[in-house]
Amino acid sequence: MTAIPEFEFRTSSACQYNNSDPRCVEVATNVPGKVAVRSTVTGEAVEFTSGEWTDFLSGAKLGEFDLSA
Repeated sequence: MTAIPEFEFRTSSACQYNNSDPRCVEVATNVPGKVAVRSTVTGEAVEFTSGEWTDFLSGAKLGEFDLSA
């Protein structure tokens, strides 16, 4: 039986993490075919396929998720 690898999360370099405001996003890309994203506040994670993650990043770079005032 093959062991299922655990996600190894890393914090974004854009995160200004400090103890008084620990809100950051962490991403794990070490499991083949999967990407996990979690909150440093709740520890809750969401998993994506590699394709879903690539599509999300492409949309974000194009401003697809920008909030309009």
